[in-house]
Amino acid sequence: MSATTKTGARMLVALDIDGTLVDEGNKIPSGTVETLDLVRAAGHEIVLATGRSLVGLVPIAIRLGLTTGWGVCSNGAMTVHLGRSAPSGYDIVAVRTFDPKPVIHRALDVAPTVRVAVEEVGWGWRTSHRFEASELNGEQKLVPLNDLVAAPVTRIVLIAPGIRRFTDALHATGVVVAPMGPDWLDITAADVNKAVALDGVREYLNIPADRTVAVGDGVNDLAMLAWAGRSVAMGHAPAIVRSAADETTGTIAQSGAVAVLASLVPTVDRSLSPLAAQIATAQASATGPVVLRVWHGTGPDLARCEAWTLQTGRWVRHAPIPSGVGTTMRAIEAAAIEASLWFPRGDEGRRRAQWRSVVGNGSAGFELPLGGP
Repeated sequence: MSATTKTGARMLVALDIDGTLVDEGNKIPSGTVETLDLVRAAGHEIVLATGRSLVGLVPIAIRLGLTTGWGVCSNGAMTVHLGRSAPSGYDIVAVRTFDPKPVIHRALDVAPTVRVAVEEVGWGWRTSHRFEASELNGEQKLVPLNDLVAAPVTRIVLIAPGIRRFTDALHATGVVVAPMGPDWLDITAADVNKAVALDGVREYLNIPADRTVAVGDGVNDLAMLAWAGRSVAMGHAPAIVRSAADETTGTIAQSGAVAVLASLVPTVDRSLSPLAAQIATAQASATGPVVLRVWHGTGPDLARCEAWTLQTGRWVRHAPIPSGVGTTMRAIEAAAIEASLWFPRGDEGRRRAQWRSVVGNGSAGFELPLGGP
């Protein structure tokens, strides 16, 4: 598939986090958040797909502005739906567990000094030894071996010098072993990986398999890259990852993921404000007429802002306008004017925009029809 994907087609865009969207210093490369917002405004579904545990996924999703949507964590062991209305900011959709006893006992046989961490969903880890805070997301609790193997788990981390050479021996216990380095192995249930979890999300969203994009940099991304209709390896990825992908982008220092994301959206005037650029992107990517729909929260600011389009005689949601949240209807009008988009106005006086009332999903809002420049 070519490096530029048809922008008018709704796509599922699966993105690794560490080494793809976040660097080793936990910094997000410049332009990443803004481009993610444009991808969403074009109607695409962003799905974070990470080896991080749930407690490691949620904070970075917030920093990326992805407080609604789907996420795959623990290398595919968990699928979650992010949403502001959920009690913790997410709902757990699927959990894939396995019996930790065989693989932990085998690890202790082949590497007696191994450090073991067993994931505690939504909290942190039960561990055999103390880990550095940079090694594991979330809290830690030191427990005896019997507690590590007492119940099914989603993911195990094994750390010991040179433990990667025992990958085959550990895999023989009936688990998936993902080497994250010579001294680090991630363990999940048999047949669990990012691709399996992502395909469940794809089917739920009713997105065709050939309208999928994946970007990653690690060995744990190999299944995801093979699954995607368009697969992209980061420029700093190991050779085995780069050779498995359809194409290679720049390194994270070069904002390589941003270039891939930018290829998924129509070209808009780069001098536009973020709100105007998102509105222009929604208008350019929709396949029919567009209206902007807004809903207020408890105050004057907007709690939701979305582009809707007319398809086969009915209005359907096309895309969110992320920068519209927290603004006002007047700001939406100004941004549409900045983007050189037409909307109906009154004939006299200040010629105010003609917003129409709309009721849907149990709440009342307003909509403003848009026309091209």
